Amino acid sequence: MHVIFRTLLILLKARRRPRTSPWESTEITLRALPTDVDFLMHINNGQYFSLFDLGRFDMMVRSGLWAGARKRGWHPVVQAEQITFRKSVNFWTKFQIYTKLIGVDDRCFYIEHRVVVDGEIYVRAYVAGRLVGDNGPVTIEEILEMAAENGHPAPENFEVSEELKAWRREFALPASRKPAPHGKF
Repeated sequence: MHVIFRTLLILLKARRRPRTSPWESTEITLRALPTDVDFLMHINNGQYFSLFDLGRFDMMVRSGLWAGARKRGWHPVVQAEQITFRKSVNFWTKFQIYTKLIGVDDRCFYIEHRVVVDGEIYVRAYVAGRLVGDNGPVTIEEILEMAAENGHPAPENFEVSEELKAWRREFALPASRKPAPHGKF
């Protein structure tokens, strides 16, 4: 909830910004606010995932995916995330978050986020996500069909790299309907 006002602002601004394809990179500009930083005065590692939500909202609204998903009763959920840090984004620093839908596998779509300061990548993350409806997860085929109906057919060979597929497979927990007992740690 700590980014709720930023979320509302991004959703309002995205409606007025130029339309884009879901296959293009989108960009939002932010500043590291007091609510983003920790006692070391840089953006807290956990805060980045909340900020990346803003990038995904902007991309989904501007591409028409948000309206198409809402019309069908679908909502996005994150299935897995990984992040790598190069440099700290310090308090009050202006930065951009670039967001790009980079591919799909049999279950998830994959998004790359980059935090860029003065043209240099400081942080990169990959997010595996899904859309979920009343009957459970939406298939990749249905998502791509929705994008095509909005005038954005998927690019050729839109499968994600084998490395990202392996990452999601190797670090996945069992499905929510299967047991996942916690043993000695």
